Amino acid sequence: MSARDLAALTLKEASELVRRRAASAVELTEACLARIDRNDRAINSFITVTRDQALAAARAADDEIRRGRRRGPLHGIPIALKDNIDTAGIRTTAASGVFKDRVPTEDANVVVRLKQAGAVLVGKVNLHEFALGGTSAVTYFGPVRNPWALDRVAGGSSGGSAAAVAADMCFGALGTDTGGSIRIPASLCGIVGFKPTYGRVSNRGVIPMAWTLDHVGPMCRTVEDAALVLAAIAGHDPLDPTSVDAPVPDYSRASRIDARRLRVGVARTPFFENLNPEVAKAVEAAIGVLSRLTAGVMDVDIPAAGNIADVWNPEIYAYHLPWITKTPELYQTATRNLIQGAGKASATTYTQARRHVDVIRREIRNVFSKVDVLVTPTQRGVAQLITPPPAAAGRAGGPPPGAGGGGLINTAAFDIYGLPTISVPCGFSSDGLPIGLQISGSHFAESIVLAVAHAYEQATDWHKRRPRPPS
Repeated sequence: MSARDLAALTLKEASELVRRRAASAVELTEACLARIDRNDRAINSFITVTRDQALAAARAADDEIRRGRRRGPLHGIPIALKDNIDTAGIRTTAASGVFKDRVPTEDANVVVRLKQAGAVLVGKVNLHEFALGGTSAVTYFGPVRNPWALDRVAGGSSGGSAAAVAADMCFGALGTDTGGSIRIPASLCGIVGFKPTYGRVSNRGVIPMAWTLDHVGPMCRTVEDAALVLAAIAGHDPLDPTSVDAPVPDYSRASRIDARRLRVGVARTPFFENLNPEVAKAVEAAIGVLSRLTAGVMDVDIPAAGNIADVWNPEIYAYHLPWITKTPELYQTATRNLIQGAGKASATTYTQARRHVDVIRREIRNVFSKVDVLVTPTQRGVAQLITPPPAAAGRAGGPPPGAGGGGLINTAAFDIYGLPTISVPCGFSSDGLPIGLQISGSHFAESIVLAVAHAYEQATDWHKRRPRPPS
């Protein structure tokens, strides 16, 4: 196969070639590096390309596999990391001038797990500065551009992760999600993005946005690919206070669950309000497909999640206090104003909001006595044009800037609930811009979410479309 053909494979397809020794880890890595060289100047998804380390890791993987020591489906597979995830000896910047020269001495727990699985790490990808927004246009390293339309945002904050996967520059990537930062860019870039249950994947070694709400998860081309990456990074970390000690099932088997036995709930309020008509049409068509694939579809009401900014504002400010007070000029203007505004949050409001998170994470379980999954649009619109952010953005300490496609409105609630939630492609606008469907399940029911998402994906062809390479 040509390098271009290799890079266009799904993670599972590439893994099978490596298993059969029909392709090597070095060939896959070289194919991805060639795509980065050819396309990323236009897209700007990578901050740091770890070329030498990646090729060395690929050669080591091939050597192990030749000796019959294959570690699993990620062995020899090129993966990218959002640049707020610590990597020992490789700079981790959070896309900020504040951390532009920061080099950690230890790997994040998820990086340790990926290395143990034999993954090849090809680089660190761009994001909305400190994960504080939904466009990935506010970054020290310049905006990430959507591979489907270079004048459009990629979404955020994990925009570099989504763009790199969509443009075939890696077979999967890790993102983080506090208000929608995996699912927003997945929707806008036409890939799969999965936020697992809060506590399912360790946050240790990840630069925080808000401790109460932070999640780490996979971003891939297919649901099966996301399941394989999740299997590698999930598990209890006794050194992470947010990590939950719960059994981790074999997510690779989720596609075998019979979706015809599963009930789908459609949460219309407030998630279907003010939808772009093309988004509404695509999502309703997707619900029609699910009605034929599952035990049935019914409208359901879910409890109000509350204002996410009331939770994260004090936590944002607490983390950034050492830098926002000493070197505020090193932040991008919109980020600086947002953090300074967050510092004005009320302690009483935060205490009440933090208590509400604990309560609502219990109450949301009641919804799943009637249905197995919830379905909503991921975004209310499609990717918008890249425009300079207003200088006053975030000054009032409200939600960080959204993606222009509905921002955080349809995603943030699921971070408060702490539910496993996936975005899968479900259509395109008349302008050729991707549209995403959001599917959520009960706590630690990742396999159920994956099963429904996989069934939908196999019944449609949206995930097979690829953006044209930049001209």
